[in-house]
Amino acid sequence: MAHHVFAPHPAPPSSAPDEPRSHPRVMEPVLLVILVVLSAVGAVIGIDLVSKLGISANTSVVGALVAMLIGRIPLGFLRRMRSVHRQNLAQSAISAATFASANALLTSVAVPYVFGRTDLVWPMLAGAFIGLVVDAWVLYRAFGSRLLPADAAWPPGTAAAETIKAGDRGGRRALILAGGTVVGLAGTLFSLPLSAAGVAFLGNVWALMMFGIGLMLRQYGPDLFHTDLGAGYIPHGVMVGAGIVALGQAVHLLLSRRDRKRTAAAADRKRTAAAADSPSTAPVEQTDPSTAYTVDERALRLSLIRGYALFTGGAVVLAVLGGLIGEMSPLGIVGWVLFAAFAALVHELIVGLAAMQSGWFPSFAVTLIFLILGLAIGIPSVPLALLVGYVSATGPAFADMGYDLKAGWLLRREHRPWDPFEREGRRQQFLAALIGFAVALAVVALAWRSYFGQGLIPPVAKVYADTIKSGLSDPDAVRTMLLWAIPGAAIQLIGGTRRQMGVMLATGLLILTPQACWLVLGALVIRVGYRKLRGPAADEELNLVGAGLIAGSSLGDSAQILKT
Repeated sequence: MAHHVFAPHPAPPSSAPDEPRSHPRVMEPVLLVILVVLSAVGAVIGIDLVSKLGISANTSVVGALVAMLIGRIPLGFLRRMRSVHRQNLAQSAISAATFASANALLTSVAVPYVFGRTDLVWPMLAGAFIGLVVDAWVLYRAFGSRLLPADAAWPPGTAAAETIKAGDRGGRRALILAGGTVVGLAGTLFSLPLSAAGVAFLGNVWALMMFGIGLMLRQYGPDLFHTDLGAGYIPHGVMVGAGIVALGQAVHLLLSRRDRKRTAAAADRKRTAAAADSPSTAPVEQTDPSTAYTVDERALRLSLIRGYALFTGGAVVLAVLGGLIGEMSPLGIVGWVLFAAFAALVHELIVGLAAMQSGWFPSFAVTLIFLILGLAIGIPSVPLALLVGYVSATGPAFADMGYDLKAGWLLRREHRPWDPFEREGRRQQFLAALIGFAVALAVVALAWRSYFGQGLIPPVAKVYADTIKSGLSDPDAVRTMLLWAIPGAAIQLIGGTRRQMGVMLATGLLILTPQACWLVLGALVIRVGYRKLRGPAADEELNLVGAGLIAGSSLGDSAQILKT
């Protein structure tokens, strides 16, 4: 279906008598209390898992389920929580708090701590929080564009939406989803990453095929090629090449408008001709507004430019609070600030594109790439530690906000009039995420001394700090990355913007999860075969099964806090 930027136009009122005229707001007293409590739970789950097990859990499904249960409590003031849109706000807040506390804040402040500069923890926390908020703001402003379309996969978001809809409607959908959830939860007991199969039922087939191939090469590389393709910066090189091309594709998308104008003009002529040929009493078929792009190229450009400016401002704050003015020359500080802002923006875009297609975000790998580049251009160790902490704070919130807005988009798309309801819903989700961020900041500020004092430090932070301390001890590292950047760039170029094949191949190479490759590729085979057998009706059933597998795996990951 061709896409067009959607302009509001009169639409018939919703036929559902219980459908709200305006979107619920986060400042409703009962809802606000629930959001704060859920955010605190999510933040604690996040820092506990990332520091003790080195993993992070997507708690959005947990939040949705809790909100559903609250809505079933037989108290009048809690009945409003039966609204799927309030449940969407609840899952947005708890997932934002989880990823913010674990992947953004605690990991970032651990870098200077492990590096031996405990005096830089508080400045790093301030800088990381600024980067976190800007990160989410850019996605909020860019979601629904040609670069980050709402109808892309965003698999965890689809899983959250299907969970909420199944709980609201019940019936056969609920049974299929519940079955998938049980299977996914059981998989965690046997250390089977069934969420990988769930993603394969939801995401882009080509992107996930390359992801599965990358997983397979990583797992079986030592047996097939007598070398570990995850070592020696090979996957990082593939990511560098694919990331450069992905960035170029994004810039081309923003700057070239001639072909799109020509396509839009041809579509307008076609619609005009159809209207002229049809009887005056016959209604002209309208494009579903929920499939239109809500962010045009101009708005997308402005959002990215403003995002870079805001990242630059955050880097300035971090440089001042971190005492870099006394350690670097004025020209060096300017270069550091501009490079930090550029790295933060590119990091979030690459991570967001990977998350959009697969549900995985390679934040660690892309941050490590900029760390190595920083070493190569000679950034001193302390400024580099702050830069790495700042960059690592971006990306996860970008991806998570995409998941949440995807869930909200699926839940709101039947509402009429759609456009004002959708825009207000996105705004309320962003505000819910800000509540989650604020709670996460408070939790990390209160807990980091206790965790770090017990030696409970995110493993990736140790990798960053150790790499900075050792420097480029391997002189072949940069050469290897540049060599492997060539196939990464070629594959990304072949796949195009929508498929992100190079980025997904690199993401697979970076992950060593036993048997995940078979689950991804096997699920893709089942998906293609089942669709040929059942036709378009297969998509809805596979979406429910995939959503259930992801939901079950998320519940299992969150439940690991009980073990710790």
